[in-house]
Amino acid sequence: MTSSRARPSPWTRPSAKVSADDYDALIVPGGTVGADKLRGNADAVRLIRGFFQAGKPAGVICHGPWTLVEAGVVRGRTLTSWPTLATDIRNAGGTWVDQEVVTDQGLVTSRSPRDLPAFCAKIVEAFAEGRHPAAGPS
Repeated sequence: MTSSRARPSPWTRPSAKVSADDYDALIVPGGTVGADKLRGNADAVRLIRGFFQAGKPAGVICHGPWTLVEAGVVRGRTLTSWPTLATDIRNAGGTWVDQEVVTDQGLVTSRSPRDLPAFCAKIVEAFAEGRHPAAGPS
C-alpha cells in the first residue's frame, strides 16, 4: 500500500490482515486524495468500522470523516471536518459543526492542520480514557 504521494505505507502487514483487535486507538489522516482512497478501500473501511464497533477511541481530521461516512458510523454523532464535508456528514445522519475540535464518545475530529494543537491535545485525552460505548454501523 502506498500513500497519496506514492510513498510506502508504514504498515507492516497487508490491510486485509489488520484488525481493530490489534490496536488500542485509531487516527485517520486528512487530505482530499488520501481520504478518498481510504474510503474506497473495503479493508480500510472494515478496519475503521471495527474500531467503532469495539468502542475504541479515534482521531479524524480534515477530509478523514469521509471514511466514517463510508463505514456507516456517523449517525447520531456530532463532528467537524473540512467544511465541504458538512453535507455528506448530515446526509449520513451526523451533526456537523464548525469548531476547532469536537469530541463525541471517544471520536475526536478537527477541520484542518490549523487545528492540530487542539486536535492533538484532545486525542491524547480520548486515547487515555480508552474505550467508550460501542457504536454499530448507522
